[in-house]
Amino acid sequence: MTKQADKGADFIDRLQVFTESVLTRRLKRRLRDRMKQQRRNPVVDWLAAILWAACVVLVINQYIFQNYRIPSESMVKTLLVGDMIFVDKFSYGPEVLPGVAKLPGPASPRRGQIIVFENPTYLSKGPVFTIAQQMIYMLTLTLVDIDRDQNGEQKVHYLIKRAVGAEGDRLRVRDGEVAIKPEGASSWMKESDLMAQLGLPFKAARMVSAGEYAGIDDVGVASAYQEAGLKAPASVGAPNAAVAYKDAFGYDMKRVSTLKDINPSDFRLASTWRRYEAGWYIPKGRIFPMGDNRDNSRDARYFGPVNLNRVLGRALFIYWPFGRAGLIR
Repeated sequence: MTKQADKGADFIDRLQVFTESVLTRRLKRRLRDRMKQQRRNPVVDWLAAILWAACVVLVINQYIFQNYRIPSESMVKTLLVGDMIFVDKFSYGPEVLPGVAKLPGPASPRRGQIIVFENPTYLSKGPVFTIAQQMIYMLTLTLVDIDRDQNGEQKVHYLIKRAVGAEGDRLRVRDGEVAIKPEGASSWMKESDLMAQLGLPFKAARMVSAGEYAGIDDVGVASAYQEAGLKAPASVGAPNAAVAYKDAFGYDMKRVSTLKDINPSDFRLASTWRRYEAGWYIPKGRIFPMGDNRDNSRDARYFGPVNLNRVLGRALFIYWPFGRAGLIR
């Protein structure tokens, strides 16, 4: 019993010494940290807090949700220039890093949803540059954006449009009006009819009336003849060039069609005309986004169906200005 008692007392003594040494080290570390805190410049503390907050916001923006400012009129009247919105980044699967492989998400983009995606014509400088650009943009309260082109203009990295065409669809445009032939369907449907049939909102707005397309076509014909070095037919008259800007896509359709008729051996023109005439087939893994403001939107009509891997999120709600706050449909 005596030996056991001695062993027990020895163990308690050692445990006490170990505990005291641990507590002493913790106390010393806390004192050192407190001394460093007292010696540190308050400005440095303030900057460190801002930097830490910016890092937290970057992580949230990358993986959960992101705020986004509407820069153009392409989604009028659904979204106005200057509207501040929140975009759900999680549902479709966030990117591991900007421009790098996406993680799987619980949902996929569907027809009728308003989506944010990477501009297919944007030339990325890599994830490190994108992260640095976003960090500087936040730390300077949106005053400094280093993502600019050679002319000093801000690059358009992200676009926001409505998903109009889905996998398996055929889609075409005539005089600004969209027709869709869904997979398995035997005939074309007006976009408005298809949306109504599916119970989805149809918010496409037009600024060009049907009667104005004769003037737009005349400008397209005149431009084609001028480009070919020929005199335009007398039936064209004196077209008003300003009319063409009301529907730039419709104008280019007529210009390309006329050039193809003038020079049918030009393979490039024939290929472009066939795309305009037949429309687009939307393959698996892609979606066809378009602006609600159809006559003032650079969308998939110009760059084709968008890969779902480039779709970064879904627009959820407007939070500013307060008078327009609410869910986005």
